[in-house]
Amino acid sequence: MFANAVDGAIEDTPLFWWIIGFGGQLVFTSRFFVQWIASERARRSVVPTAFWWLSLTGGLLLLAYSIYRRDPVFIMAQATGGIIYVRNLMLIRRTREEEASS
Repeated sequence: MFANAVDGAIEDTPLFWWIIGFGGQLVFTSRFFVQWIASERARRSVVPTAFWWLSLTGGLLLLAYSIYRRDPVFIMAQATGGIIYVRNLMLIRRTREEEASS
């Protein structure tokens, strides 16, 4: 277990939560590399579907971690982001369905 300071006290955080927190941040950060590579290949700015899936997955992991840590600022940020990521995935799906039917 790791120890960290919270409100001036030392708190033992189970390794599981450190893995969730760092794993979420790793997934969340990886989306930038996916977007960058896709844009370089297309030679224009591109936001691939994988970007939104990585955003949602990383955001949900970070949300779980922030709830465990009881951090209201981080909770609000990740919960709000999740709504945006889901909405973008819905728009992508609708566009694909419309293109397939025409």
